[in-house]
Amino acid sequence: MLALVGASAPRAFAQETSASQSVPFTLEAALQSAVTRSASMQAAQASVRSSAEAAVKAGQLPDPTLKAGIDNLPINGDQRFTVGQDFMTMRRIGIEQEWVSSEKRELRTALGNRRVDRDRAAYLMQVANVRQQTATAWLNAVYAKRALTLQQALVMHMTHELGATRASYRGAKASAADVAQAQAMLGQAQDQRLKAQQTLQSTLIALSRWTTATVGDVVGDPPATDSVVPSLPPEQLDRVQPALISAEADIAAADADTSVARSDRTPNWSWEVAYQQRGSQYSNMVSVGVSIPLPIHRGSRQDRDVAEKAELGTRARLVYEDTQRQVQADIHNLATLIENGHQRLTNLNGTLLPAADQRVQLATAAYQAGNGALTDIFAAKRAQLEAQLQALDVQRDTSLAWAQLEYQVVPPSMAADQ
Repeated sequence: MLALVGASAPRAFAQETSASQSVPFTLEAALQSAVTRSASMQAAQASVRSSAEAAVKAGQLPDPTLKAGIDNLPINGDQRFTVGQDFMTMRRIGIEQEWVSSEKRELRTALGNRRVDRDRAAYLMQVANVRQQTATAWLNAVYAKRALTLQQALVMHMTHELGATRASYRGAKASAADVAQAQAMLGQAQDQRLKAQQTLQSTLIALSRWTTATVGDVVGDPPATDSVVPSLPPEQLDRVQPALISAEADIAAADADTSVARSDRTPNWSWEVAYQQRGSQYSNMVSVGVSIPLPIHRGSRQDRDVAEKAELGTRARLVYEDTQRQVQADIHNLATLIENGHQRLTNLNGTLLPAADQRVQLATAAYQAGNGALTDIFAAKRAQLEAQLQALDVQRDTSLAWAQLEYQVVPPSMAADQ
């Protein structure tokens, strides 16, 4: 239906921009480049690796403590500050180890693993965001390119019309006012073309930000605006929607943190073994000891820690419920936007665009028969372009809504790998 698109317009656009273009990007190539090179995704992966290292450490016993000293050193008398002469003076060296039960270590390991899951969910959120933003930028560039093609075609048509009007003026078949009108319309069309060129350049720059590579052109047609996301059952959506994955990971991490806090109500004991050396005339000794913390204010300390963590678990569950409702509302809204876009395009293709084409044909025939004015042709051509741009805007808005819907989830294989 885009009748203004001339065969030479794409070639003209390519000649004007080829000097600065790099390899054109398809949608898939742009997505691949963005996912591979994204600094935000690499940062999220670093967080996953960091938390994985912490999870391994969480299940280990604390390092032992080396203890050394001198016991019962005289500070006055004949033996002051001497070692080995008084029978009570001893040089001591020993090892102290805090003992954490295997059950506590398992709970701490579980907490570390849940934190890894939480960072993995944050990574998936970055994946979804990068894919969404890249697809949106690519679609904006594609439709900006199509709009520029329409503007190029109009400029070419107006140029031809100006030449024909000047020829008619020389043959006394057109007036000077007709020539001035044709020049004004050509100038306006050229200005709109320049504006469309800048819009395209801006969209390519925006796309370059996400691909991290200079994008000189985009190729390919926008994908069909059909999505399976609205039909996904809740249990499947939970596995591929990063916001839901993250909210569930927060619940699991909060529960694991509560279990660790509950286990800390029972304090850890510390064991010590020390070797004590006295003078050569005295026997050496070995000492064994244990340190036991006394939770005399458990209700004000340990129990409050448990209550704090439990409330954070409650918060995480409420956030999940709210996130679930928000995700479902967003999906429903985007699905209705896409459906409305389909209906509008059907209406435009069936009514407005054919009427605009017919108006141009009638105005041209009337002018050629001497019954119409040149300005009528210009007005009809402008109305035809505006109708085509209107249809293009609806196509773009529908495609952008589709991108927001389709790329808010990650591929199941990618979600399973994390």
